[in-house]
Amino acid sequence: MDSAALELQQVAAPEDVTPELRRELVDCWVEVTNAGGAAGFPFPPIDAGLAAPAVDALVAALAPDTSRLVVATVDGALAGWLNVRRDPFALVAHWGTLHHVQTRTALRGRGIGAALMNRVRATARDEMGLEQLRLAARAGVGLEEFYGRLGWRETGRWPGALRLAPGDDRDEVLMLLRPL
Repeated sequence: MDSAALELQQVAAPEDVTPELRRELVDCWVEVTNAGGAAGFPFPPIDAGLAAPAVDALVAALAPDTSRLVVATVDGALAGWLNVRRDPFALVAHWGTLHHVQTRTALRGRGIGAALMNRVRATARDEMGLEQLRLAARAGVGLEEFYGRLGWRETGRWPGALRLAPGDDRDEVLMLLRPL
C-alpha cells in the first residue's frame, strides 16, 4: 500500500464522529458482514437498519479512557476500522479488548488490517496505559494466522462455541498480545 494514501486516526469522543464517518462505518460493517466477515454480526445478510443502531451504541460509548475507534482511510474514504475497549474495574483495567476489526473487501491484502492493528497497539500502550490486549476470533476463516503474524498468540479455544448454521459450529479462539 502506498503509505501516503493510507491515513490512520483515532476517535475517542462521540462528537468527533461526523455524519459521514457514521455512514461509512455502517456501510463498511454491512459490506464486511455480507461478505462473510467475522465482525460482530454472525448471520448475514444484514443491512443498514441492523448495523446503524450498533454503530450508534458504539459511538455513544466512546471515551478517551475506555473506548476508542481506530479508523483507516485511503484517499479520504474509510478503508477499515476497529474498536478498543477497557473495563474501568480496577482488577482488569490494565488490559483492553479489540472488537469489530474490519477492512473494506476491495482493499484487503493491502496492509490496512495490519496497519490498524499496529496503530491500536501503540494507542493502547501509549495513550490508554494498557499493558495487554485480548480478542476473540472465529476459527476457520484465517484470523488466527493473521493475528499470529502480528505477534498475537492463542491462549485458548472454546470448541464449537459459535453455531453459524446447523452443522457449522466453529471454535472461538482467544488471543492475547502482551507486552504492548
